[in-house]
Amino acid sequence: MRAQHLRRAGLLALAAGTVIGLAACSSTATGDGGTDDAAATEAGSRVAVSVPNGIVVLDGETLEVVDEFDTEEFTRLNPAGDGRGVMVTMSEGFQVLDTAAGTTGAAELTDLVFEADTAGHVVRHGGKTVLYADGTSDSTIFDTEDLFANEGELPETETIPGVEAHHGVSVVLEDGTFLTTRGNADGRSSIEVLDASGASIATSDQCPGVHGEGTAADEAVVFGCENGALLVKDGEITKLEAPDQPYGRMGNAYVSETSPLVVGDYKHDRDAEGYLLHEVVVIDTEAETYEVTALPEGVEYTFRDIARGPDDLAYILASDGSIHVFDPATAEIVDEFPVVEAWEGPAEWQDAHPAIVIDGDIAYVTEPAANTVHAVDLSTGEIVASVELDAAPNEIAVASGR
Repeated sequence: MRAQHLRRAGLLALAAGTVIGLAACSSTATGDGGTDDAAATEAGSRVAVSVPNGIVVLDGETLEVVDEFDTEEFTRLNPAGDGRGVMVTMSEGFQVLDTAAGTTGAAELTDLVFEADTAGHVVRHGGKTVLYADGTSDSTIFDTEDLFANEGELPETETIPGVEAHHGVSVVLEDGTFLTTRGNADGRSSIEVLDASGASIATSDQCPGVHGEGTAADEAVVFGCENGALLVKDGEITKLEAPDQPYGRMGNAYVSETSPLVVGDYKHDRDAEGYLLHEVVVIDTEAETYEVTALPEGVEYTFRDIARGPDDLAYILASDGSIHVFDPATAEIVDEFPVVEAWEGPAEWQDAHPAIVIDGDIAYVTEPAANTVHAVDLSTGEIVASVELDAAPNEIAVASGR
């Protein structure tokens, strides 16, 4: 461990030097959707970061500030799935942020808004993007590649009306099969599967607190429940029981579409205070198993702190300040990369606290206590770039440019 601490000190010193250089570079941003010196070269990846009352767009390689935009006080960010756009949850619905990744244009918080009553989950799969409105349970679907096809206009959409309003989620499979949650203001415990014609082919009401859809290899879909999970394969629903009953909650699914293994966050004590968790669940969608693993002492995380990355591994940004590399095949931590200072869990889930997203071999990590975003090379564990912002980063999304 001492070697890790010494290594971390060196990395932070490197990061500090990087911050100074990037702060000087960032002065070229105009804040009005363009730059003083826009080059006619195609941009690479971009990183969108929410801060109080705004969004900052960063260059994915250098973390130089590309542009900044004013928003509502708190927004959520989700990749649109096309490698360029980011969905920003506003009071009117899902507003489109054009990061300009993969283009020669300028970043822009566009006037394009997919209207939604209480904008919620954004799901990307099989060339479709699905936007869920919690206030109506409507699901708005569009071809992902068409997001910017009609300049200044929204793409053609299909809306599948909800039944009763609730905090839910939907996904469309490649053959047009539509999976969605069912619930109402009093709670939610059901999912329904409809074929491409809209006919109901399977339902289950065995998922109290249903939340956290994820699609794994071969389009096996899981939904988290407060007592396990529901697994949907080939139109059939299987209930997977948590080892802790009556309460063993999986709230979010972290998936790779090239792996049958799903990693989920896990909580077995309904009355536990705070948002930090210290166990994870691994669902094998082929073997149809549900296994819970306790993480090493001191390794705790929130829903923002797990991402799937290289080799289909899971990368857990823990409260000890390190990225812990978790192999779902063995349910073991196989590596550790110190990145940020140790941190405490948030008082409310919306509060800024460290988060991780991954693009290729690069993990982007927020450190709100230092108003900083880091880029970490997951092949070496080294911090390769950092930038200090004017305010604490909260939500983060990456647009790959491809």
